[in-house]
Amino acid sequence: MSLGGVEPLGPSTTPCLHQLERMRFAPRPIKAATSEDTSSSVSKDFDEVLGDLKEKWDSVENKSTLLVYGGGALAALWLSSTVVSAINSVPLLPKVMELIGLGYALWFTYRYLLFKESRKELAADAEELKQKITGSKDD
Repeated sequence: MSLGGVEPLGPSTTPCLHQLERMRFAPRPIKAATSEDTSSSVSKDFDEVLGDLKEKWDSVENKSTLLVYGGGALAALWLSSTVVSAINSVPLLPKVMELIGLGYALWFTYRYLLFKESRKELAADAEELKQKITGSKDD
């Protein structure tokens, strides 16, 4: 058995300090992960996403309403984070909330995920909600 390219010492030899240091700090070959293919693929993906975003932004008719909704979503996210932090600071409340969450997860699993018919019902409900939100029927 060799350690980092250094043969182990036999019972008759005493290790020298430089041999111990060589075993501890044996250089490992490092392969550089720089490739033009990887960087060009990432830049193509970034350009594609940026182009899609520009296209979607240009297709929006009422940009001010979208900005107001986005700002409202960020404010709601900040407010919910503040509420969760306040709840987390109460000594017993976080554990109670964890129990409630665990109970809900178990109920959801039993109600919607355990049986085939209930999974179909969940998929139908999700599809109906998607159609309500998008306003279109995708097959």
